[in-house]
Amino acid sequence: MQPVVSLFTSSIGRKFLMAATGLVLILFVIGHLVGNLQIFEHPDKINGYAHFLQSLGPALWVARIVLLGCVIIHVWAATVLTLESRRARGGEPYAVKTWLQATFASRYMRWTGYVVLAFICYHLAQFTLGVAQTGTFKANLPPYTMQADYRVLGFTVVRAGAVVQDVRSMVVLGFQNVVVAVFYLIAVGLLSLHLLHGADSLFQTFGWRNARWSRALRAVVTAGCAAYFLGNLAIPGAVLAGVLQPLAPAATQVVGH
Repeated sequence: MQPVVSLFTSSIGRKFLMAATGLVLILFVIGHLVGNLQIFEHPDKINGYAHFLQSLGPALWVARIVLLGCVIIHVWAATVLTLESRRARGGEPYAVKTWLQATFASRYMRWTGYVVLAFICYHLAQFTLGVAQTGTFKANLPPYTMQADYRVLGFTVVRAGAVVQDVRSMVVLGFQNVVVAVFYLIAVGLLSLHLLHGADSLFQTFGWRNARWSRALRAVVTAGCAAYFLGNLAIPGAVLAGVLQPLAPAATQVVGH
């Protein structure tokens, strides 16, 4: 019991908690992007993917609760560690030399995290809860009939003909709003900066980084964060460029209805 308590009461424990929850969240955002990039394939892909996730029922809510818990612990640990650091310095800011040596990502780590958190809340409100959608947005979300099986690891998880929500059109219609698209790109850019410093730091916390290969690790992390940003940029970018369009009404008619 004592080791668990020390995770929350000691600085080392809080750093470990922040790194561990950060790792879980990094794996989630990567998986989330991979799933979302199916929007560039046949509509059955992204719609089947979304329907499969919704069909998980209680398991999906368990995953959501775990992720929410990770976010809460991550933000709490980061905030407490920041306050401890300030108290240790007597409330004085870092010296100019330290400030100049720090990377942009590390200097604004806390603020990028708060902006990203605000974006996540809005993103969930718009695409998951539906409370940030305009009437026009909702009016253009007809049901969609799957035209083919959707498979995960070779197993059919959504069968052909299943009636599912037209998530593809929902995403396209959402990003046709320039303000939403720009806010998304800014938030994803800040998230990428957050990941750049966070991923690098967690390797240090877990003791996976050493002087021999720290430079190569930094290069790999930087390339990964750049790829993550570009992958997210591709979706609203394609929508604003007119490459991605909502499905035509004829394509969203439900068989038998």
